[in-house]
Amino acid sequence: MPISSREAVSTRSGPPSNPPSGPPEPAAGIDPAESLSAELFEKIKTIQIRTQRTVNEVFAGEYESAFRGRGMEFEEVREYQPGDDIRHIDWNVTARMGLPYVKVHREERELTVMLLVDVSSSGTFGSGTKTKNEVAAEVAALLAYTAIRSNDRVGLIIFSDQIEHYIPPKKGRAHVWRVIRDILTHRPQRSGTNLEVALEYLGHVARRRVVGFLISDFLDDGWADRLRLAARRHDLTAVLVSDRREEELPRIGILELEDAETGETLVVDTRDRRVVEGLERLVHEEDEQRSQAFRSAGVGEVSIHASDESYVDSLIRYFHQRERRR
Repeated sequence: MPISSREAVSTRSGPPSNPPSGPPEPAAGIDPAESLSAELFEKIKTIQIRTQRTVNEVFAGEYESAFRGRGMEFEEVREYQPGDDIRHIDWNVTARMGLPYVKVHREERELTVMLLVDVSSSGTFGSGTKTKNEVAAEVAALLAYTAIRSNDRVGLIIFSDQIEHYIPPKKGRAHVWRVIRDILTHRPQRSGTNLEVALEYLGHVARRRVVGFLISDFLDDGWADRLRLAARRHDLTAVLVSDRREEELPRIGILELEDAETGETLVVDTRDRRVVEGLERLVHEEDEQRSQAFRSAGVGEVSIHASDESYVDSLIRYFHQRERRR
């Protein structure tokens, strides 16, 4: 029964021996439908249609309220109207015209959004109808469409324990189609997870501040310091994709667990209360340590259960929390 490395409670694969020193060349432009099976094409099209509907109906306004532009730009001076903030009165123009005039500003809306998507082998687990990697791909698609609808640019970093694929930020629906296609069709070259490599790479390709979504199950160690450094420059949100079965073992007796990333196995008796309570305690401690690392770095956290929870609801709750904190 292949399951995630968290369930196996075993050592995880280490960092790549030779991580890439610089950005890989972006893939050449390809017709979206080229080389795709009919089944995969329909799957991508379904995600596209469902995502567009969600964005148009409930999502875009929440996103724009939660993630503001880089600042305010002066647009014009106009005559004062009842209800205008008197702090915006332009006293020089008011003196010349003999009537009160106010300065009008508009938000500089355009942002650059970077999606960092973990495709390691632990994401191939799923106790429901979808694996964690499939849910991660849909979340990335939703965020990409939302950003494009708000006239933001979107880029993609796919990683395992190395950088596997990179798409530079651009605008447009065709670009989002490519982002979704590349996430769904990508075949990982490695099985492990190295969040440090992904965060370091973000620093290489994003010199200016970006809004970054790190989508992963976070089954890795030693990434807290690198996350803290990345968050000093960028506005980062950690999107944790997990599965309920990773927190609760079924009471079915002897069970062999396999670490999807390392291949190590562990045999446990799930009828033994000490075993079950030990696992639950370990999971709780890991959750607390991870959340503390996010808070310490000033990084937002969204928790999504692949097995039984709507990721749209989870994201909207997070956006509301961000807006209230402003």
